[in-house]
Amino acid sequence: MTLDRRSLLALSAAAFVAPPALAAPAASRWVGAWASAQQIPEPHNALDPADLTDATVRQIVRLMIGGTKLRVRLSNRFGTAPLAFSAVHVARAAALGSASIEGGRALTFDGQAGVIIPAGAEYVSDPLDMPMAALSHLAVTYHLPAPPAVQTSHPGSRTTSFVAKGARVGENDLPDAKRVAHWYQLSAVDVLAGPKAAAIAIIGDSITDGFGVTTDTHARWPDRLAERLQASAATRHLSVLNHGIGGNRILNDGLGPNALARFDRDVLSQTGLKHVIVLEGVNDLGTLTRDAPAMPEQHDALVRRMIGAYRQMVERGRARGLKMIGATILPYGASPYYHPDARNEADRQAVNRWIRAPGNFDAVIDFDAALRDPARPERLRADLDNDGLHPSLAGYRFMGDAVPLALFR
Repeated sequence: MTLDRRSLLALSAAAFVAPPALAAPAASRWVGAWASAQQIPEPHNALDPADLTDATVRQIVRLMIGGTKLRVRLSNRFGTAPLAFSAVHVARAAALGSASIEGGRALTFDGQAGVIIPAGAEYVSDPLDMPMAALSHLAVTYHLPAPPAVQTSHPGSRTTSFVAKGARVGENDLPDAKRVAHWYQLSAVDVLAGPKAAAIAIIGDSITDGFGVTTDTHARWPDRLAERLQASAATRHLSVLNHGIGGNRILNDGLGPNALARFDRDVLSQTGLKHVIVLEGVNDLGTLTRDAPAMPEQHDALVRRMIGAYRQMVERGRARGLKMIGATILPYGASPYYHPDARNEADRQAVNRWIRAPGNFDAVIDFDAALRDPARPERLRADLDNDGLHPSLAGYRFMGDAVPLALFR
């Protein structure tokens, strides 16, 4: 077919209509404002099923970024049967350590007041118009007619939750509630924020989860990082999602699923994710010889397998377009729990060399260099040390201050 000049001009004009990629950017986008890693709680951290029968559960979370709307993700990840929530409510928390709330609204799920979550699944609520400021506290309250077959929890909440009898999700206070320092069946809160809004997910162990932090104080190192991000106009569009689990390991289950097993769910599934920080490995190193010595080939195999798991996480993240940031493993030479020897320290140094090597991660946060004792580099600095393994409260703050914000700009 032959086209005349007029037809060619018409086709050319049509070809230059701006494609969707060149359209004006959206005014806002969804981003994770709070999240926590999920696990089956240990027996001493689980609630009695009677406590969760016809129960109202109110939990307080700190939003790391503000937004004009919000939505809540409930979890039945480790449940073995469907779990029914008859009502879910959100409000501003009146004060930390208190069940008192201010205002608030009912959430819906597919337009309904309640939701039944299948075994092993999570469910996101409908969006709700409810502006929330960065670093403000949201109370999420739900009613369970019957307890979960298996509880899904984050034991290391470092925040007080409240459990009361009856369907009372909208009550302004629950003065008779049982107080517990754990979260249950709640995995994330997203907000609708500005067009540049993005999340930083941190996968880690008790050092990230905040071992030793006093309840209701927000003194973990990711908390300090979030405060610094919000203090600067250049980084105020970023949130921090803490996916630390106390006792967690890269390769083996223990307290919670191993990091490689939970990476897709706890990290890659987060809303608006742009950056990932990996700070895991000290428990893998320590448990190798905690109960008995190990042969040299066992040490070599552990280092090799840890590096292989890091590579797996890095490649999965890069495939999603994420910036993968490695954090070096802190010294633990004075730990009375792991009582490491020179070979354990050599393992740590070998892993840290790999983390630091250009190209293995997209960037590095050298917590080892920042917190080690210059005179005894296998140990934490005395002024930043809690117990030889975990930093003190001053140490956590130091860690939050040691993260270069330029990594995220």
